[in-house]
Amino acid sequence: VSQSRYTTTWQPYSVAANTKTTLNTQTASYTAVLLDAGKTLLMDSASANTVTIPPESSANFDLGTFIDAVQLGTGQTSFVAGSGVTIRNPFSALTLSEQYASARITKIAADTWLISDNMTP
Repeated sequence: VSQSRYTTTWQPYSVAANTKTTLNTQTASYTAVLLDAGKTLLMDSASANTVTIPPESSANFDLGTFIDAVQLGTGQTSFVAGSGVTIRNPFSALTLSEQYASARITKIAADTWLISDNMTP
């Protein structure tokens, strides 16, 4: 994609192909799959719902893989660790704080994920 920007004169610049995410809308609880790597899950439910992070034996994500999630609906979204999976964060919080809150979950070791952003205990 070719764009222009102004410094002291207008100059063309390119927008990298990886500057946008693919959206994956879910209307009920959901278990992440390998194709979710780098995507944003839009959890659009009026009822409480969960995003389950599966163990490596089910979906072996590469280290450093991230998945973003947004609580789009009014139903509270929580993260669930699959069998043998550990989800780490400073307050042991696994629930998005409110509607439109978002979080990123990143694989940091074998069956270990770090969650950050708008979480509530």
